[in-house]
Parts: sequence; structure tokens; C-alpha cells
Amino acid sequence: MFIKSRILLVSAVSLLALSACGSDVAVPAAGTAKHSVAATVNGAPISESMLDMMLKQRSNLGREASAEARKSFIDRLAMQLIIAQEAVKKGFDKKPEVMDRIELGRQSVLVDAFVQDYYKNNPVTDDMLNAEYEKMKAQESGTEYKARHILVETEAEAKEIIAKLNKNASAFEELAKEKSRDTGSKVKGGELGWFDPRGMVPEFAAAVVKLAKGKFTEEPVKTQFGYHVILLEDTRPKSAPPLEQVKEQLVQHLKEQNLRKFLEEMKAKAKIEIVESAAPAAAQAPQAKPAEPTGK
Repeated sequence: MFIKSRILLVSAVSLLALSACGSDVAVPAAGTAKHSVAATVNGAPISESMLDMMLKQRSNLGREASAEARKSFIDRLAMQLIIAQEAVKKGFDKKPEVMDRIELGRQSVLVDAFVQDYYKNNPVTDDMLNAEYEKMKAQESGTEYKARHILVETEAEAKEIIAKLNKNASAFEELAKEKSRDTGSKVKGGELGWFDPRGMVPEFAAAVVKLAKGKFTEEPVKTQFGYHVILLEDTRPKSAPPLEQVKEQLVQHLKEQNLRKFLEEMKAKAKIEIVESAAPAAAQAPQAKPAEPTGK
């Protein structure tokens, strides 16, 4: 990916670290207009809008829900409403832990609505997009390298391989298959493919960029993994993909970036007071006073 690190806003709930565990659909309001009612349960309405929302979320996208699917969802909503009504009769809606979960669910819905409204009213402009693309092009510019390497445990082993290569440079692939400790590349004769040196450990990268095409390192290259003998096969200029190819990803990245900045500004203005909970004192049984020693 051209964007190496970015904040992914999977949903507004994950962004704000909410963990609402409420039901998928809220109980309809009693004031629902008759013409928008899909069914009633003990006099309480199930709205057409709620039914439509569930059908859109759970039915196959792009297909009109069948009459059977509609009836199935009404049955599910009706059962949910029946259980919810019984729970209210038992006073569950007054239990603190249930009230907390209901509140988290309410906040989750509001957060999602807020985020969607922000996206709608703060679209990514062409200037924003072009600026981000220029930034990406700058990051993607440079040179890519195609190389092979042989990784061994000791410097002496590496020097021995270099000595053999000085006699027969074409033996690199066979020596890699025989000697290399890099299990991922040894089966391919030490081939690493095309890579950006910035993605390699510094010592390896520094050695690669100094090599001429077709040449190998005359001295072992020590890294945290061991000692390397590196052969540079080719280089090529690195360029960014066309804007149209990455436009959708850039727009999404900018939307999330702008939202994150806006939310951080909101948080900075908010008054957040953390109440430290007092640790309960450990209850200890009174200790009996040691008896005074008695004289003989």
C-alpha cells in the first residue's frame, strides 16, 4: 500500500472506543403515524422505516426484498419487541447495568449520525485531493532495487562465500540455496525481488545503494539477522500510480484524516474531569495485643 500508516475509522463507535452491546433495533416510538406502521405488537407499532432499514442492512444488496423476507423480518422484530416489553414489565430497564448499555447504544447511534453528517457537509475538495496526491508522489519517488543475498551466521562464513564468488560469480544462486539461512529466499537462489531500500534495515540498505549492477559486496554486511553477501541485479525509477487509480483510497484517507482532526479539536475544547475512585480500605480484623511476658 502506498499509505504506510493511517488511522482507519472502521466506524464511529470504534473511533471513540465505545462498546455498545444493545440490540440492533430500538423499540419504535408510540407516536408512529398509522400510514408508516408495518405491524403492531400489543398495541406498540413496528414502523415501516425500521423494517426498511433492517431489510437494507441484511438483505442482498441491490435486490428488492421479497414478501417472504419482509414477513420474516417482521416476525423477528415482533419477537424482539415482545421480549423487550416483558423485560420492561420486570423492571430491567431500571437496572443500572442495563441502563448503561442502553445509553451506550444511544450514544453509538448519535455518533454514527454525527459522523455521516460531517462527511456530507465537509466533502474532500479537488485542492485537498491534489495536494495529498503530490505528497504521495513525493513519498513514492526514488529508486527500486532488485537484489539477491546470502545470509549466514558468522563473518568467517560470509568471507568464505565472497572468496568463492571472486572465483566464480555465477555461483551466487547455488551458494544461496546451499548456504543461506534466509528460508524465504534461499529456495529462489537468494532472490529478494524489487524493493525500496527504505523498507530494509539501515545496514542492508546502505550496502545495496552503493553497489553497481551485477556486482556483489566485497565485505560481509552485518545486520541484526547475521552477515549478508548481497548481489545487485538491477535498478529502476520508482513512480506513483496514476491519480485515478488511487483516487478512491486518497479520498477515504482524507475524509478520515479531516474527521480525526476535527474530533481532536472538539476534545481539546471539552472540559473532561476524571474522578479518581477511592480505593476501599482493606478491612482488617483487630489484632489482639500480645500478652505481657510473665515472670517466673
